[in-house]
Amino acid sequence: MSKSARGFTLIELVVVITILGILAAFAIPRFMSLESQARIATVNSLAGSVRSASSLTHSLWIASGSPATVAMEGTTITMSNGYPNLATIDDTLQDFSGFTYDATTGVFSKTGATTPATCSVTYVAAAVGGAPTITPNTAGC
Repeated sequence: MSKSARGFTLIELVVVITILGILAAFAIPRFMSLESQARIATVNSLAGSVRSASSLTHSLWIASGSPATVAMEGTTITMSNGYPNLATIDDTLQDFSGFTYDATTGVFSKTGATTPATCSVTYVAAAVGGAPTITPNTAGC
């Protein structure tokens, strides 16, 4: 055989394929759960955004002298006990793409979730003298 003809031997190829198979056996299960973890992170992120928007609107309401509505970036937000009501809490958010909002129940449901009803954020309007309740639900993500 000539010295200029070089290549991989069959044993070298088998060893490389075996190593790749072992790496794939460990990597695939780790990547399988990433989709669910990403949905959970998205739901928790939206819950934080709703809390911040609610607090910001409440601050604006106080600074404006407690009116029935406040203007937030050109949008009228109807207030209920000093916080946004169910019909307008979604208007306080800049972007909630990937979620659908039901103004009658105050639920932001994650689209594409295994069970969207249990992969959601629920906004419950403030009671008199209290703050609203914002609850993330990640059971069905």
